[in-house]
Amino acid sequence: MRELELSDGVITLSPLRPEDAAAHLAGEDEALVRWLSGGPSTPEGVAAYFRHCREQWETTGPLRAFGIRAAGEGVDGVEGEYGVLAGTVDLRFEHSDLAPGQVNVAYGLYPSWRGRGLATRAVLLASGYAARVGAREAVIRVEPENAASAAVAHRAGFRPAGRARDEHGTLHDWYLRGLGLLDRK
Repeated sequence: MRELELSDGVITLSPLRPEDAAAHLAGEDEALVRWLSGGPSTPEGVAAYFRHCREQWETTGPLRAFGIRAAGEGVDGVEGEYGVLAGTVDLRFEHSDLAPGQVNVAYGLYPSWRGRGLATRAVLLASGYAARVGAREAVIRVEPENAASAAVAHRAGFRPAGRARDEHGTLHDWYLRGLGLLDRK
């Protein structure tokens, strides 16, 4: 598989790879567990999930998981070929809560990378990619207590679109952004 790279000159998105697992585990904190993964990760679980992510890329599956990479030294003390893994952004093109043409965007940064605008940049790059592969509208679902994630949605041009419970009963505020103009970048 040819390695996809999306960059705005500050961050680069590239598909998550199995070799990213150690950096991901080193960067995981309580906030990522609470808002994104739902439970503490294990080395085996992360390795299996990252292999699944790679398989999804190779088969053009409904999940496209990117590593958010930035210049600098990572939590594991290593800078990789594409930069340091600073977090992740996932696109899900199929989900029971989504209408046709919608894509769910989920993101998380490791603690030392927060507060720099990198999540907003990652959401914009990933949304542009989603538009180029056919999505018409991006969806960000945020638990009401997660003010930082809601702020990313606002800064990335998403508009509030109501509140709904997911299949597990968790309440989310929905933010939407049309992707029509992003597919030209």
